[in-house]
Amino acid sequence: MIADVPSRLLLDGDALVANWRWLAAKSGQARCGAAIKADGYGLGAIEVCRRLAAAGCRDFFVATWAEALALGRMPQGTTLSVLHGVRGGDLAHARAGLARPILNTPAQVVRWKEAGGGPCDVMVDTGMNRLGLSPQEAASGLLDGLMVETLMSHLACADEPAHALNRRQLQAFSALRQTVPANAYSLANSAGICLGADYAFDLTRPGLSIYGGVQVPDMEGRIRQVARPEVELLQVREISAGDSVGYNATFTAERSMRVGVLNLGYADGYLRGFSGQGRALAGERALPVLGRVSMDLTVIDLAAAPDLREGDHVTIDFDLPRASHQSGLSQYELLTGLGRRYHRVWS
Repeated sequence: MIADVPSRLLLDGDALVANWRWLAAKSGQARCGAAIKADGYGLGAIEVCRRLAAAGCRDFFVATWAEALALGRMPQGTTLSVLHGVRGGDLAHARAGLARPILNTPAQVVRWKEAGGGPCDVMVDTGMNRLGLSPQEAASGLLDGLMVETLMSHLACADEPAHALNRRQLQAFSALRQTVPANAYSLANSAGICLGADYAFDLTRPGLSIYGGVQVPDMEGRIRQVARPEVELLQVREISAGDSVGYNATFTAERSMRVGVLNLGYADGYLRGFSGQGRALAGERALPVLGRVSMDLTVIDLAAAPDLREGDHVTIDFDLPRASHQSGLSQYELLTGLGRRYHRVWS
């Protein structure tokens, strides 16, 4: 029974779809895809893919061939691309047509050609200095003879709209569009969609904001929270003035207190950055974290919720922008770090 599990991750499918639709509308005439790598940013790629495909998404992206295999058969009418390209050991999967490789290096381009070619995508680095061909390599004739479905690049600073690198990357990619043939061109990630129509090209590739990440002011009040951890109170106890809580005694009570011990810790993705910073919620009532978060347990102050008892569940405040501020962790880390102990429950 779901009610009996100590930790559950409540996932709002309507919010997920609403977030994607908002990003799709912001993409204008460009198609709006979806990054579902890292198991759908920790929420479950199969369920995410199913819901977004039903909403109209047709272009999906994972990081590795293992992730592509885990998805199994894709929904009718959709495509899947693998961001890390094609290593020698990936060729059998790539040639089977499970997904398209996104070629990132000259060696990958040569490997794909020698294996017989076929539809592929190509990543070009326009300023991030991560994966991708250089613009010079892309325009050198190296790609001649390839069936390039999507030529893409990736923005490094889209969540800083005023950063000068955004415009430099746009100019570099626009120049490539004039010299490197492909069926579609793609530059914008979640935050890049909000930089304006010039960045949309033919296809946008949002990730974090589909799952509730708010990266720029334009998203505030529009992107909805998707994931809410809900965990059980394993013990309720009274402590006295002068008593300390948790490892290294970083919290000492100034008065008698009623506290709760949660079935939650950094092994669940509730990392030590929340120590003394995070909070649980009982309805609208805030229950602050006391002392250090440990591997499996976290202690909270129950002063605002005197009705809570052992075996009750509380919701963890996991609104991504707020939780990021509380913990010092990025919104990406917060989502992808959610552990497998949670029973994932989609609504």
